[in-house]
Amino acid sequence: MQQFKDLVTLTPWHMIFMLGNLLILTLLVKHFLFKPVQKILNERQRRADAMLADAKQAKEQAEAMQAEYEKSLAGAKEEAARLLNQASQTAARNSEETLNAARAQAAELKRKAGEEIEQQRKKALNEVKDEIGGMAMAIASKVVEREIQEKDHQQLIDEFIEKVGDAS
Repeated sequence: MQQFKDLVTLTPWHMIFMLGNLLILTLLVKHFLFKPVQKILNERQRRADAMLADAKQAKEQAEAMQAEYEKSLAGAKEEAARLLNQASQTAARNSEETLNAARAQAAELKRKAGEEIEQQRKKALNEVKDEIGGMAMAIASKVVEREIQEKDHQQLIDEFIEKVGDAS
């Protein structure tokens, strides 16, 4: 039991050695374990902070690019609307010009057709007048050749009317 008693007893030198041993162990652990681990943790923290700063900067750049893109898109939409409006006006102008040209051409054709009809009518009237004149001359020559009686005179008039009717 003495042996066990020696193991359990507390002696002041023994306590001092144990405290010294604990102090040395703590210093060694602190120097060889905690400082490198703390150094690694600080390095990781520094890299994480740098990554966050880079991400924040990238986000700001992306937002700036997005704002610029939206501004460009708005400008492009305005330009497209302007071009569409301009094309619409040009198309309307061209359509009106084409319509006016077609109307002018139709009026010219109508005028020419009217002139041609008038010429044909005058020609037909002249031909009828010539034919009537010829028939009148023929009748006059027949009248002069023979003596006209009432019955012959009526017959000549009827023939003249028939020939005029055929000619017209």
